[in-house]
Amino acid sequence: MSYFFDTLDKPDHQLIPVNILIRSWQEAEKDAFKVRRAVFILEQGVPEELEIDEFDSSALHALAYHDNVCIGTARLHMSNDGSGQIGRMAVLAGFRNRGLGLQIMNVLIGVAQSKGLSSLMLHAQVGVIPFYEKLGFRADGPIYDEAGIPHRNMMMLLPT
Repeated sequence: MSYFFDTLDKPDHQLIPVNILIRSWQEAEKDAFKVRRAVFILEQGVPEELEIDEFDSSALHALAYHDNVCIGTARLHMSNDGSGQIGRMAVLAGFRNRGLGLQIMNVLIGVAQSKGLSSLMLHAQVGVIPFYEKLGFRADGPIYDEAGIPHRNMMMLLPT
């Protein structure tokens, strides 16, 4: 599955064409891990041994490319109960605040709907809760620590 977007979301109106692909972990690992390593391990100090987990191999991975370089990623893990979890949302620092994260999330929400999922949840870093609220997610439960970073669960019910 492939999606192409042109965005004018950056304040200086710089055009950012991106191509978002949905891939298995086997196809996505190299590019997804480069972005996740830069954002989570190097920028945020997440221990490398926590970055790849048991959900990567069964998840669908969104990869956002600009000029054939992967600049953003996220994953969708689907449960047998009809729910899904989005995670590992990451955009390289030089490409943030240009609408790319919203595009990646909208693609994954669309994939979740096309697969018949009834709800989505995610573990949001507290500082980006407003980003997820713009998409329709709602905070659920207390703030907790995950990999040394404050997080809060967020939920979204999908139309059936």
